[in-house]
Amino acid sequence: MSLEEDIHWMRRALVLADAAARAGEVPVGAVLVRSGEVLGEGRNQPLSSRDPTAHAEICALRAASAAVGNYRLPGSTLYVSIEPCTMCAGALVHARIERLVFAAREPKAGVVVSNLQLLEAPFLNHRIRWEEGPLADEASALMQAFFRDRRRIGSGT
Repeated sequence: MSLEEDIHWMRRALVLADAAARAGEVPVGAVLVRSGEVLGEGRNQPLSSRDPTAHAEICALRAASAAVGNYRLPGSTLYVSIEPCTMCAGALVHARIERLVFAAREPKAGVVVSNLQLLEAPFLNHRIRWEEGPLADEASALMQAFFRDRRRIGSGT
């Protein structure tokens, strides 16, 4: 895929991340694409769904799997606004995602590059190509604003 296509789909992931923030969830959005077609998309919703696994990536994988009738999603690319956590990275491997594109690093829980290089682990039976950076500034700004607002609300000011 070209950088223009990556930016196009990442913009959609950021719209979903913004929707998560407006719903009071950590602003992460994800879009799963194959051959230029959206297979599934999701936004963070563990609070509203009362489901600890309802991360944006997992929601997108669930929607895509239901749409195609298979939990394996070869040939697909997942666009996500923030670097995936351990749970999500594992799910991407099991789903046989071909490519991962994330906008910004997640210094506390990211496992693609920030804390681990989990997708490079030799014990995994599937390799995912990955790239970072499209619209990283926008994704980081959304995340920073969300937590800045949370701290402000929490302090009562």
